[in-house]
Amino acid sequence: MRPLIGFVLKQRLLVLAATALLIGVGVWSAMRLPIDAVPDVTNVQVQVNTNAAALSPLEVERQITLPLELAMFGLPELEEMRSISKFGLSQVTVVFREGTDLYFARQQVQERLQQAREEIPEGLGTPEMGPISTGLGEVFQYTIDAKDTTGLDPTELRTLQDWVVAPQLRGVPGVAEVNAFGGFEKQYQVLVRPEALIQYNLSLPQVFDAIAANNQNAGGGYITQGAEQLVIRGVGQVQDLDQIRNIVITSRGGTPVRVTDIADVVIGSTLRQGAVTKDGRGEVVTGIVMMRMGSNARTVVDAVKERFAVAARSLPAGVTMRAFYDRTELVDRTIATVEKNLVEGAVLVIVVLFVLLGNFRAALIVALAIPLSMLFAVSLMVKAGIAGSLMSLGAIDFGLVVDGSVVMVENSMRRLGHRKPGEGFFQTVLDACAEVGRPILFGVGIIIVVYLPILTLEGVEGKMFKPMALTVVFALVGSLLLTFLLTPVLISLFLRGKIEEKDVWLVRKAKARYVPALEWTLANTRKVLIGSAIAVAAAVTAVPFLGSEFIPRLDEGSFALQVLRLPSISLEESVRQTTQLEKVLLTEFPDEVADVVAKTGRPEIATDPMGVNISDIFVLLKPQDGWTRAESKAELETAMSTALNKIPGLVYSFSQPIELRVNELIAGVRSDLAIKIYGDDLAKLSDAANQVVAAVSKIEGATGFKAQQLEGLPQLEVTVLPEQLARYGINASDVMQVVEAIGGAQVSRVLEGQRRFALTVRFPESVRRDPQSISAILVSAPDGQRVPLGTLARVAEVDGPAELSHENGSRLVIIEGNVRGRDIGGFVAEVRTLFENGTITLPIGYRPEFGGQFENLERASKRLMLVVPLSLLLIFLLLFATFNSLRQAALVFTGIPLATVGGVIALLLRGMPFSISAGVGFIALFGVAVLNGVVMVSYINELRQHGRPLEQAIREGGITRLRPVLMTALVASLGFIPMALSTGAGAEVQQPLATVVIGGLVTSTLLTLLVLPLLYLLFERKQAARDAAAGEADRAPNTDSHGAFDAGPALGEAR
Repeated sequence: MRPLIGFVLKQRLLVLAATALLIGVGVWSAMRLPIDAVPDVTNVQVQVNTNAAALSPLEVERQITLPLELAMFGLPELEEMRSISKFGLSQVTVVFREGTDLYFARQQVQERLQQAREEIPEGLGTPEMGPISTGLGEVFQYTIDAKDTTGLDPTELRTLQDWVVAPQLRGVPGVAEVNAFGGFEKQYQVLVRPEALIQYNLSLPQVFDAIAANNQNAGGGYITQGAEQLVIRGVGQVQDLDQIRNIVITSRGGTPVRVTDIADVVIGSTLRQGAVTKDGRGEVVTGIVMMRMGSNARTVVDAVKERFAVAARSLPAGVTMRAFYDRTELVDRTIATVEKNLVEGAVLVIVVLFVLLGNFRAALIVALAIPLSMLFAVSLMVKAGIAGSLMSLGAIDFGLVVDGSVVMVENSMRRLGHRKPGEGFFQTVLDACAEVGRPILFGVGIIIVVYLPILTLEGVEGKMFKPMALTVVFALVGSLLLTFLLTPVLISLFLRGKIEEKDVWLVRKAKARYVPALEWTLANTRKVLIGSAIAVAAAVTAVPFLGSEFIPRLDEGSFALQVLRLPSISLEESVRQTTQLEKVLLTEFPDEVADVVAKTGRPEIATDPMGVNISDIFVLLKPQDGWTRAESKAELETAMSTALNKIPGLVYSFSQPIELRVNELIAGVRSDLAIKIYGDDLAKLSDAANQVVAAVSKIEGATGFKAQQLEGLPQLEVTVLPEQLARYGINASDVMQVVEAIGGAQVSRVLEGQRRFALTVRFPESVRRDPQSISAILVSAPDGQRVPLGTLARVAEVDGPAELSHENGSRLVIIEGNVRGRDIGGFVAEVRTLFENGTITLPIGYRPEFGGQFENLERASKRLMLVVPLSLLLIFLLLFATFNSLRQAALVFTGIPLATVGGVIALLLRGMPFSISAGVGFIALFGVAVLNGVVMVSYINELRQHGRPLEQAIREGGITRLRPVLMTALVASLGFIPMALSTGAGAEVQQPLATVVIGGLVTSTLLTLLVLPLLYLLFERKQAARDAAAGEADRAPNTDSHGAFDAGPALGEAR
C-alpha cells in the first residue's frame, strides 16, 4: 500500500481532479437513476390470452388451453406453466427460469404459438401474447366521465377511450399498453328477424355471406395516362348504418331483398365480461396505463401525465378525465422514507465522529466519504440497471461506509500528535496511512465478502435483496477506493498545524466504568463463561418462538378488497352490489376514504382473468393525520370489516393494489397462502376444497379463506341430436351458426376513418330472452323446410364448470386466504397437521401443495440455510488468513454467536417474526461483529510482541482499544437507528434488518470488551507458559505465528 499512497500524495492535483470527475459522473448518474418504491419481483413470464367470446369453460379448456399447453411443453428454460379456462377466455402463463431474457422467452413462445394456432379450430379465437409488463406495471389509472348535458353514453365514452385517449398515451416512451376497462365496446349489429327470413325464404348463411361480400375494398394497380400514373382503387366498404341497411342479399321476382327488409341495423355493444364503478355513482370508463418492464416508473408516469393533459384537451366539451391511481405517490412516499433515514443516519454518524475524534477537520474528512461513496454507488447502480428503491438505497449504513476513513484519519491524528521535532509532515502522513492500509482492506473487505452470498438468492427474495447487496458492495468498494486515494490527500491538506491526540470526556467516562468491569470479568472466569453459554443457548432456543414470514408487508397507503360471489351471478347484479359497497365505505368512513373504484370481471386485454363474480375494489385513503375512525391501517381494516359485514352474503378479503397483482403474477394466487389440491375429477376437487376451507378457517389468524369455485356456472346447453339432423338433412354446422348468432357472429368490420368496429349478425332480444324462445328459432333445411332448433337439438339448463385451472398440465383447485396477527410459517405447520392427522381426507391419488407467499418463504429459507453457513465459512477463512492461526481465528469467530444473541433478543423485544429481511440483517451483522474482535486481538498481539506479559497485554489492550471499539459499534448501530425507528412508507421492510444489526452490535460489543479478553487469556495461557519455559530460542516461531498479520497491530493502533 505504501507505493500507492506515496503516489497519491505526490499527485494530489490529479486525485482532486479525479474526485471532481467522480462528482460530475455521480450527479449525472443520479439524474438518470430509475426510481421505484420496491424492486420489481415479478418472475420471467409470458402470458398467452385467447378471447373466445361464446365458449364455455369446458370448451375453452378442451379446444384452446390444452393445445396451447401441449405446444409450450419442452420450451428451453421452462420452469412452470399454469393456465385458467373461463367463460370466453383462456389464459396460459408460461414461467421461465430466473435470468432468462424476456425477449428470448417471448420469441420462443411466439414460435410455438404458430404450431398451437393450427390445432385450435377456426373461429374460436386467436392466441395473443400479453403486454411486456410486470406486477408493478399498472402505474397510472384514470376515469373518463361526461356531464349529463353532453348526452354521451358509456358506449361513446368507451369509444373515446379506445380511439382518442389510448393511442396518445401508448406513444409515451416506456408505456407497454393502455388497457381499457368498463363501458361498452361499440359494435354494428344486424338484428335478424326470424319471421322475415321465412318470408323471403332466406337462411342465416346467406345473410352472413351477403354482408361479408358487400363490405370490401380492392386495388387494381394503376394505369398510365399521358405523363401521369393513375392508381386504381375499388371502394365497396360500408361506412355507416344506412349503407349496411342497403346491402342486397338476394332478389325475389326482380325485386332486391335488402338487409333492412329482414333485420334492424343498430349500434350496439359487444358481449362484455367486465365493468367498473366508482364512488357509488354507477359505471364509469377507465384506462390502465401499463409500464414496459424495466422502465423508470417515475419518469414514465411524469411523461404520461403530460400527455394525459394534452389528451384531455382533445376531448369533446363536457367530457373530463381524472386520475385515481398514480404510482409516483407511493414512490415519492417511499423514497422520502429512504432519504429521511439516510440523512438522519449520516448526521448521527458525523456527530459521533466529531464527539469521539474531538477534531472538526478530522471529522469532516471522514464525513466526506459518505456523499462521495454514494455517488460512486449510484454510478454503478445505473450501469448495472439497479433502480433506486426502498431495498437498494434503504439498506446502506453510513457507519460501515466511513469505517476505512475512520481508521486512516484516527491513526494519522495519533501519529501527527506524537510527531517528533524534525520529522517531516508528508513522511508522517505517508507512514500513518501505509501502516493501516492492509487492515483497512481486510476490515472493509470482510463486510463486502459477507454480502456476496446474498447474490446467490433466487426468485422473489433474490430480486428483493440482490439490489440491496450490490448497492452496499458498490458503496463499500467506493469507500475503499476513496480511503486509499482521496483520504491521504485530504489529511495532507487539512490536518496541518498542531494536532492534539487525547481522549474526549465521553471516552474518559467509559474507561472509568470499563476498567473495574474488565477486572471482575477476568476474576470470575466460570461465571462469565456459563453466563455467555446460557445466553447463546437461550437465543437458539428462542428462535422457533419468533415465528416466520417471507417479507414484511409494505404499506402502499391504499386497500385492495377482493369480493367473491357465486359463479351464477350476472354482471348487472355484481355492479349493483359493488355500488352498494362503495356507498357503505364512503358513508361510514368519510374522513378516511378518498375514492372507491370497483373493477368487476376482466378488462379488454385480460391481464387479470377474473369472472363477473369477482371484483377488485381499490379503496384510496386520505392522509392518516386526518383519520377519526382508526389510529392505524390495521384498525381501519378491522373497522371496515365490521361495516361490510352488514351487507348480507358478502365474501371478501383485504390486500393492497400492488401486493394483489404481484402475488397473482408470481404464484397464480392473490393471497398470502395458497393450498393447492391436485386431481382430475371436478366434483371430488370441490368437495376437498370445501373440507379445507372449513378446517383451515378455524385456525387462529386465518382471514378470508375461500375456495376456487370450480362448479356452479349455469349454462343453456344446445346438444345436437344426430338422428334428427339425419332426418332433415341438416348439418351440425348449420345449428352451430344459429347458436353463434344468439350471442352475435362477427361477419366483417366497419371502418370509421382509423377506427375499426365489429359488424355482427345477431338475433334480437325477443328471440333470445329465454330457453323457450331459443328452442323456437327455425333452422333452414336443404329442401327449404324450416325446423325448430328444439327439434334438432336438446336445449337444457345445466350446471357446468365455472373455471378450470391447470398447473404443469394437471388440474387443481386452489384454496387461498391471508394470515393476520401471526407468522405464516407457524400457520402452515398447523395446516399440515390437519392433513396428517386425518382432519382433512383426500381421495386416493389427490395431493396437497402450498403456494403463495409461503412457497417463497420455504424456498428462501432453504437458500438461507446454504447462504448463512457459506458466509460464516468465508469469515473464518479470512480470519485465518489474517492471523495465520486457527486458535486466534476461532477466538475472534466467537463474536458471531454472541452477536446472534443480541439480534434474536431485539426481534423478540419488538415482537418481530424471523423474515428474509431479518435473515439478511444477520448476514450483515456477522461481518460487522468480527471487526471489533480483530481490533482487540491484533493490538494484544502487538503488545505481546513488544514483551508485555500475557495478562498485562490483555488489560492494556482492552483499555487502549476501548475508543476504537466503541466508535466502530456506535457509527455502525447509529447509522441503522433511523431505519429501525422509521414509521414512513416502506419502513416495515427495513425495520427487521436494522433491528437485528443494532441488537447484535450491543451484545457483540460487550463480548469484545469483556468476554473476548477472558477467552484470549484462556486460549493463550498454555502457549505463554510454554514460551516462557522454552526460552528465547523458541519464541521466534510463536512470534511468526502471531506476527504473520503484519498490519494487524496497525489496525489496533489506528483504532
